[in-house]
Amino acid sequence: MLDHEIPGVPGVLTPEQCLQTAQSIAATQESSGALPWFVGGHTDPWDHVENAMALTVAGLWEPARAAYDWCRDTQRADGSWPIQFRNGVIEDANSDSNFCAYVATGVWHHVLITGDREFAEAMWPVVSKAIDFVLTLQLAGGEISWGASPAGILQEALLTGSSSIYHAIRCALALANYIDQPQPEWEVAVGQLGHAIAAHPESFLIKDSHSMEWYYPVLGGAIRGDAARARIDARWDEFVVPGLGIRCIDHRPWVTGAETCELVMALDAMGDTARAHEQFAAMHHLRETDGSYWTGLVFADGKRWPVERTTWTGAAMILAADALSSTTAGSGIFRGNDLPRGLEGDFDCACAETRR
Repeated sequence: MLDHEIPGVPGVLTPEQCLQTAQSIAATQESSGALPWFVGGHTDPWDHVENAMALTVAGLWEPARAAYDWCRDTQRADGSWPIQFRNGVIEDANSDSNFCAYVATGVWHHVLITGDREFAEAMWPVVSKAIDFVLTLQLAGGEISWGASPAGILQEALLTGSSSIYHAIRCALALANYIDQPQPEWEVAVGQLGHAIAAHPESFLIKDSHSMEWYYPVLGGAIRGDAARARIDARWDEFVVPGLGIRCIDHRPWVTGAETCELVMALDAMGDTARAHEQFAAMHHLRETDGSYWTGLVFADGKRWPVERTTWTGAAMILAADALSSTTAGSGIFRGNDLPRGLEGDFDCACAETRR
């Protein structure tokens, strides 16, 4: 018997199978609390947090809390994290803004599911410093530079990363409200960022061959309603491979499980439940008998590629299952209906003035 309600999707995934996938993620956890891509693989802060979110959904509280302890223990004084670790050793000391922001999404998700106010208060300094750091990378038009190195801020913003950051800042604002720590500067910044995503795609480095750039503005919540549906419909046939999931890159015969599950959550946020269930079912050819998931399939020759089963693919599946089943109190986090939106409005005049 399961003593915690765990997501299941009838005809595709049982709660027991969902728990098995979460246990396969927990089995990779290092003594530091790090959740690498696979045993012996590297850890990055974004995928680490997504893995922690999946553990929370499955009721694996102890490894989830250990994962957030890792976030606190490895955060640098400026609020950032290195891009990559392996077995506790930093392999890339530069900073990725999206990697740093995502802790806010994970912490708020954990609070929604557990109702643990003590955890919220303990993690608030981590989230606060992370978002303050990320906002030092905000550029003149509201978009967020994708990264920083000792040489300075990189003057390039990515639509996918900025869309994820938009959602993360809204989660951070929800956490701030929860513990009565208002952040008016964040409200202005997230409004500017949302406007840049929705109204100024030219502000971002173009990577439109990647499926994430297609659906992330919807998944992150900056684009909703008719505009979201039009965006998804416009390139559906370019990315979706019937019965297999979605391509990672539009011109390559390669479907990937994590991207498919993120599209599932974007569709769920749009209210497009039929296509969301369809794509969730389609990606399950990637499941292995131990509950882990292969990263992708080159469908032109039927080969798994890369030859690895990644924790974050299983984690994306668990989050998608929760969204479709509305099992936990965190299942709607990517619908974003209860998240603060910050100061919204037409920022064009202000941004134009800033650029002069």
